Amino acid sequence: MTAISIPARRLALPGSRRLWLVVLVLSSAVLYVAFAGHYVLPHDNDAATFDRINEFRAWIETNRNSNVVLSLLVGGIRLFLNATYDGILALLESLSWAGLTAIGGAIGFLVGRWRMAGLVAAAFLSFGVLGLWEASVRTLALALTAVAFSLLIGIPLGIIAGRNQRFYDAIRPILDTMQIMPTFAYLAPVALFFLIGTATAVIVTVVYAIAPAVRITALGIRGVAAASVEAATSLGATRRQVLAKVQLPMARRTIVLGINQTIMMALSMVVITALVNAPGLGQDIINAIRIANVGKAFDAGLAVVIMAIMLDRLTSRASERLDPARSGTIAPITRRIVAIAVAVSAGAVLAGTFVLGGSEFPEALGFTFADPVNDLVAWIAATFFDATEWLKNTITYGLINPVEGLLTSAPWWLVVAAAAAITFLTGGLRTAAISTLCLLAIIGVEMWEHSMQTLTQVLAATVLTLLVGLVFGILSARSDRFSMVLRPFLDAAQTMPAFVYIVPALALFGPTRFTGIFAAVIYAIPPVIRLVEIGIRTVPPAVREAGVSVGASGLQLLRKVELPMALPALLVAANQGIIMVLAMVVVGGLVGAGALGYDVVAGFVRRDFFGEGLAAAFAIVLLGIMLDRISQSAGTQRASSSVSGTVARRAA
Repeated sequence: MTAISIPARRLALPGSRRLWLVVLVLSSAVLYVAFAGHYVLPHDNDAATFDRINEFRAWIETNRNSNVVLSLLVGGIRLFLNATYDGILALLESLSWAGLTAIGGAIGFLVGRWRMAGLVAAAFLSFGVLGLWEASVRTLALALTAVAFSLLIGIPLGIIAGRNQRFYDAIRPILDTMQIMPTFAYLAPVALFFLIGTATAVIVTVVYAIAPAVRITALGIRGVAAASVEAATSLGATRRQVLAKVQLPMARRTIVLGINQTIMMALSMVVITALVNAPGLGQDIINAIRIANVGKAFDAGLAVVIMAIMLDRLTSRASERLDPARSGTIAPITRRIVAIAVAVSAGAVLAGTFVLGGSEFPEALGFTFADPVNDLVAWIAATFFDATEWLKNTITYGLINPVEGLLTSAPWWLVVAAAAAITFLTGGLRTAAISTLCLLAIIGVEMWEHSMQTLTQVLAATVLTLLVGLVFGILSARSDRFSMVLRPFLDAAQTMPAFVYIVPALALFGPTRFTGIFAAVIYAIPPVIRLVEIGIRTVPPAVREAGVSVGASGLQLLRKVELPMALPALLVAANQGIIMVLAMVVVGGLVGAGALGYDVVAGFVRRDFFGEGLAAAFAIVLLGIMLDRISQSAGTQRASSSVSGTVARRAA
């Protein structure tokens, strides 16, 4: 029989892809040797693009009160967001620390009975014990404000997207861009219009957190069985009645999971918004970074982690309670239980307001990890100084400097052409066009050299992330005990704010490029480990048994069977690693990483650097889009090739 051919989605080239890659590498090497140092684009702090952006900023500031759009629309939105946050904060503070703790415990009891009530109450008490009650309440108020607007916008859009494929296809590129944009990238432009403060923090958090609300709501609506929709329609129900009586009730568990993800993403973002003077725990972390106080940052980071765990468990348990399949296994919430919870909460509010000091948490109950954590970090830095210096110097001189020198000294047209050729071979014509346009746009905003430096840091951190993640992912897949021990650390690492990783990295390695790379590796490792573990664990047992039956050793089984079968998950891990590394490497601009991250930070601090900072933010977005498309299309291409080969072999 002849093999079944599957139409290719990219132009076919004669010969193997590996041969063309070898030809590309050799030709690029020859051209680099011939033109190294020529046609380069060195960075210019006085570039015309930066001046034009600064002039635009000056125009905005001059006309902020006289221009109708700026004064009424932009100013009105800013006042409304500030008022909403102030109202939520005032409500939380009026409940007193005891009342807020009791209300949280009551909600936990209604959702998950005594265990959940204890978890939520202990979480609130821990904020006060750490001496961070006021900052924690401000962070909670900011997160609730952003989540409210994210859901008010995201859920209706998700419903429309779930019922209209054309609309979903139209907004999907926008959602993709919102999810891959590093958070630093849109702080500056939003602050330009809405000024620094709460309103800007809410807007950038909504931009960051709204995508999962839209996607997961659409997924829930689409997941409703077609037979249920058809049955309701056949009975004469209108589209609105089908939505209200069938689709929303059946998709409510999925929608609550979307709310869970929105809350988690909003909470991680509101900490970063401390850079635009947002209130809350982020300010404590920023201040700790300025004075390199690891212990102080640990306290604030621990409070954020506790808050994230509390909100995650609450919403996850709520989604389980709303699952129709589990309605018979979960005790119902009766009116008596609700009345008791309300009475206890009201009593706690009154007692906290008139007896226990209102919103002021008792200082006598305070405790801090600052001193022991600082002592531990100092001991580690002194004891392992030689090892940390060796690691830093080895990576810097062995990997970072050579790659950075190669990218910054190569002709710009050679880098663009090589990137286009590589992406064409791995991802097809469309991906090649996207990468080329992104690189040309980076040249257009005059950020080429700094973009190549940032790209170097991203590549180095990604390589290290994938190496470490692959090792730990394989160990987790092979050993349930190892996976169980590692899981709490991964949970904490994924909920810890990105800024927190900067402080211990700074204490160990000082303000260098490697500091940002090290923090990026720690930040990006958890999802990579999880995805590698999932990929290997999902390899069919029959395939493993077949490998063992022919005498394959454990290493051979891993190399010849498990890793090839887990390739789709590994490619997703690579994609997630790249995006998270890019976001964190930019944050490294705070601690000496330089390049685009420093430009963005300088744009906040120095007025004359605003244009350069905004151009750098745009360049970061372009790098993110390019790297995301390359990694995604490479994975799709490999998966398609695997399917084509399997079909061909079976047909033969």
